[in-house]
Amino acid sequence: MNMEIIEKYGALSESSTGWKKELRLIDWNKRGPRYDLREWSPCDTKSSKGITLSLKEMIALKNILLNIDLPDEAS
Repeated sequence: MNMEIIEKYGALSESSTGWKKELRLIDWNKRGPRYDLREWSPCDTKSSKGITLSLKEMIALKNILLNIDLPDEAS
């Protein structure tokens, strides 16, 4: 599988083994960039299963998240 990391937006969490759950913009197999959320190994050579979103889906997710009333602190 061929992929190009276009942008790393940030990590949501990190495990004790150093794997990070990150939001990235990735071009998988030269099919065009997609927003990608999954865990990555410390050296970026391995990844877990995750989800990819088109720009339209990312905008929809952003709107959903903006309308969710979340508690002040995560437990």
